[in-house]
Amino acid sequence: MRRDLIASIIAAVTFTVLFGLAYPLITTGISQVAFPNGSDGSQVKVDGKVVGSKLIGQSFTIRHPIPPDQRGKFGKKQTKEPDPKYFQPRPSVTTYSPDVTFFNNLGPNNKALMQEFKGYIASYLALNLPYDPGLTRREIPVDAITSSASGVDPLISQANARIQAHRISAVRGISLDRVNELIDDSTDGRALGVLGEPGVNVLELNIALDKEQA
Repeated sequence: MRRDLIASIIAAVTFTVLFGLAYPLITTGISQVAFPNGSDGSQVKVDGKVVGSKLIGQSFTIRHPIPPDQRGKFGKKQTKEPDPKYFQPRPSVTTYSPDVTFFNNLGPNNKALMQEFKGYIASYLALNLPYDPGLTRREIPVDAITSSASGVDPLISQANARIQAHRISAVRGISLDRVNELIDDSTDGRALGVLGEPGVNVLELNIALDKEQA
């Protein structure tokens, strides 16, 4: 029994050193040399300041304070709405919280999911229809009214971006052709040239817009 106990302790210490210390240090060292930006989270910086990650989406909103006498039962201090001068990401059940990633997990015949879709459609039309009067429900891209599995998808479809371009052009006073050029510049191609669909990185596109106006 003593021999088995000693062997167990030696095995536990050995594997802890190998897989708990050596392996993480080796893989971290290799990734820092081979993929320095990716291993640090694909950080996006503006003027030396980290403003996000190329791999993690975020919301672009305007916050409005709620007067103390109108805060209601839960004491909510502010409301948020999409900022019209920025491209908006696809819906997220986590509102792009960096602390948690998940999706609604509702089936296609779920009534709650249908109501959720209707809400997303109404919000999308309310935001974009004033700047694109010909826009109809049928023209709304799927990614504009559905959430991703992670809730932090950094990409939107080109079709989604082209629709939003009308709003961005009007609000910012930039020609529609120029906005579409920026969309093209911020579009990632298919993985390995064949997998998936091209996607527009919302954060990079919004940064490009700010630089364009600056």
